[in-house]
Amino acid sequence: MIFKIRDRPLSDFLQPMFGVHNLNTPHPFADRRYVTWLAVVAVAFNYNIWFIPVRLVFPYHNAANNPYWLFFDALADLVNVIDIMVWQPRLQFVKGGDIVVRDLRRCTDLVSLIPFDVLGVYYGLSSVFRLNRIIRIEYFFEFSDRLESIMAKAYIWRVIRTTGYLLYALHINACLFYVASLYQGLSTTEWVYNGEGSAYLRCYYYAVRSLINIGGLPVPQTVFEITFQLCNFFVGVFVFSSLIGQMRDVIGAATAGETYFRASMDGCVSYMNTNSIPKFVQNRVRTWYNYTWAAQGMLDESELLDKMPLVMRMAIAVDINLATFQKIALFQGCDQQMLVDMLLRLKSIVYLPGDFVVKKGDIGKEMYVIKSGAVQVVGGPDNSIVFVTLKAGCVFGEISLLQSAKDGGNRRTANVKAHGFANLFVLEKKDLFDILVHYPESQKVLARKGKNLMKAKGPVAAKGVTDKRGLSLFGPKPPTPKMLRAFGQGGLLGKLKVKYGSTGHRQLTMVMIEFQMGIHQLIIAKTRPVHPKGVHLRTCIFLCVTYLSSLHSNIHPLILSDFIITICIIIHYLFGLNNE
Repeated sequence: MIFKIRDRPLSDFLQPMFGVHNLNTPHPFADRRYVTWLAVVAVAFNYNIWFIPVRLVFPYHNAANNPYWLFFDALADLVNVIDIMVWQPRLQFVKGGDIVVRDLRRCTDLVSLIPFDVLGVYYGLSSVFRLNRIIRIEYFFEFSDRLESIMAKAYIWRVIRTTGYLLYALHINACLFYVASLYQGLSTTEWVYNGEGSAYLRCYYYAVRSLINIGGLPVPQTVFEITFQLCNFFVGVFVFSSLIGQMRDVIGAATAGETYFRASMDGCVSYMNTNSIPKFVQNRVRTWYNYTWAAQGMLDESELLDKMPLVMRMAIAVDINLATFQKIALFQGCDQQMLVDMLLRLKSIVYLPGDFVVKKGDIGKEMYVIKSGAVQVVGGPDNSIVFVTLKAGCVFGEISLLQSAKDGGNRRTANVKAHGFANLFVLEKKDLFDILVHYPESQKVLARKGKNLMKAKGPVAAKGVTDKRGLSLFGPKPPTPKMLRAFGQGGLLGKLKVKYGSTGHRQLTMVMIEFQMGIHQLIIAKTRPVHPKGVHLRTCIFLCVTYLSSLHSNIHPLILSDFIITICIIIHYLFGLNNE
């Protein structure tokens, strides 16, 4: 049932008394003023339910006690009147998803306030006229549910409530035993109450021994006594078996988490013993189990959060980490909803003292937010130099989320280890990229800020191994000669290739070959003998030009060799004619 306080005057009056500031919340457990008032109503109800049977059965109505009974009766009735007339009309209830103001319990409340006590003026003071007050029992269960929901350790209230049920069952049995003793006659047999001492205490003592089946009771003599005792035994077995089972469930629920923790730890230790894991590793594993359980009361927080709806998980994540993420320079200016989505992807990891969170040279795939504890950035020989200590709320490793593997940019540049026990939240790069797909503007902001942070940090040197084989031994490429550039890609050949495409390039090659053959035929026509080694001239020049072309790949080796041979033939022909 969801309620809401509608009128402010009473709220403002009670606020200083109870110190509650959330006055208009529709949440059923957030306004503790109502729970506190229900506690007062529950006390008034318990006064009626405990003392009405006692006053009805035992001779406690006399001239000395009646003023006290009248005072407490009036006080309990005043609490009920204030609740029905002031508190209940100020509540709004949810029925079928709609908020209604009408209290569905108004009829029963009015019946419980009918003042049958005035009949005691004519028939004498008796608690039988107050039996209608017990109708308000639903308020006691409402108080019990709300108190259980707001308590950090609800099992304490469950144990107290179950113990109260047990004591009340004994209380009712004591009253019934006194009625049975009056019916048989006081002191008529050994089984009934003999009329000595405190009647209530002696009857309660009998109820305890009878219902719990302790034994040692006087033997019943009459049929009525035997029947009453047998009913006591049967009811006692049923009631106490139910209460003991309920108590077992309460205690089991209170220790369920610890039982799961012990079972998990025992299973892990058994696995390590089976595989002969070294003792120092086993001790570290035990230390991790004990600290994780002591620090957060569970081994994996995600198991609990995954059972909650998205709205609840988002509220918890925002309350814990949103303020920390808003202080990170890398994420300032990004969409707030993107930050919330990032918070939902965080994973909690516990590091033991001395554990390395990141190592220098490792691939950076995560960023870390310190939830509790501290970490140290270390270096030097044996990592003995502490550069800085980061404490709760600090962030490190965020730049590696935006750096790529090109040129080793995503490598860790320092060693970070836990200083004592450290509980860290981890955000993986893959999760960040999955989120940025839906936030293109934030992606641009992060890219720009990432570049600025990397420039401020300085260029990261590549850690690859230089290849000393092949053409790298010859050093840098020399510049292309001007004469070759005139025929190269930027010269005549390039212009022809741009104008005529690959077909023009091939036609130019054929023209060069025909020009060469024509010059050669001209030499033969002049009967100039060819040098005996001239056959190898083209091969040697082609091999040399192939190497030069490898340095300047913009010139085809065949074209270059043909061009050089043609020039040589022309020079040979001109000098040969002059010699003649």
